[in-house]
Amino acid sequence: MFLIDTSRHGKPVYDPIVNQSLDNYLINDLRLPGHGLIMYINDPAVIIGRFQNAYAEVNLPYLKEQGIKLVRRSSGGGAVYHDRGNIVFENIVVGDLSNYGDFKAIGDPIAQALRQLGIASAEVRGRNDIAVDGKKCSGMAMVKSGDAYAAGGTILFDLDQTVACQVLTPDRGKLESKGIKSVDARITNLKPYLPTQYQTWTSDDFKNYLLCALFEVDQVADIPTYHLTDEDWAIIDQRIADHYGQEAWNYGKNPGYQYYVSKHFPIGTISFNFSVQEQKISAIKVFGDFFTTGDPTKVETVLLGCRFDHDHLRASLSQVDLPANLGHVTVDEIVDLLMEETNGN
Repeated sequence: MFLIDTSRHGKPVYDPIVNQSLDNYLINDLRLPGHGLIMYINDPAVIIGRFQNAYAEVNLPYLKEQGIKLVRRSSGGGAVYHDRGNIVFENIVVGDLSNYGDFKAIGDPIAQALRQLGIASAEVRGRNDIAVDGKKCSGMAMVKSGDAYAAGGTILFDLDQTVACQVLTPDRGKLESKGIKSVDARITNLKPYLPTQYQTWTSDDFKNYLLCALFEVDQVADIPTYHLTDEDWAIIDQRIADHYGQEAWNYGKNPGYQYYVSKHFPIGTISFNFSVQEQKISAIKVFGDFFTTGDPTKVETVLLGCRFDHDHLRASLSQVDLPANLGHVTVDEIVDLLMEETNGN
């Protein structure tokens, strides 16, 4: 394993739009063979999953009032708040897909580093979380391109949870499925769990500890490192200008269709925004925090124009591979979700 230094001209980069675009460049363009790691800190931002509806997941008026950036990542998963009390790690793996999709393999080294620090209850649990005393301190996501993938997540060290609770508007069904009432009831910062001698650590101190623990060295300078070059940055800058910095990518469009239904499944939340005219689906868009390497628009395609009743919906959905393009949900589960509005649920 080696470190990929994402500083620029010797200075750390805190711009979340820049940082969130790096994994795409690293797995699609630079493609350094083997197992790389990046670790960085962002200025205040809300990071949303590739398939999420920003208008449903984020308190946009509050976000704009506070000058918080909205950034869409290329992987699935849910919305998270970042600030300088939050550390982001990503494994950049080229040429070996053996651990792709295995969040335990991705999270275990972080959990082990936390246990070595004295946080004995650190563990990987659930679909894609790292937890301490049963509370989430890290959420993970991953994205694949050919024989390469990026996999990592957030680590809450000293995050401003008051702002996080204000700016995130999570799906109520997701919270209820986990038996919790609010955002702040399910997450925790790690700083209060540090042994007394480390309570003065800053986010940078904690980040440096993690790097040394992961690479089993005494100081960051001893880690094998690739430093991004001016040529690398020129391509990254162009990608941001053309795509990742565009409002159309980060915000997307709020379809504003007639109905909105949403349910939390074991694979994540799936939501549909759709309209019905003359008893047929006239417009439809799928959203969610699920992970897939497929194409959710294939589900939209088979449903568009479908007669809005159980039998026709079931027949249409049977034409598409749901596990490949959404995740492990059944045709009947999706039909029931779509019909919620007419069932009065």
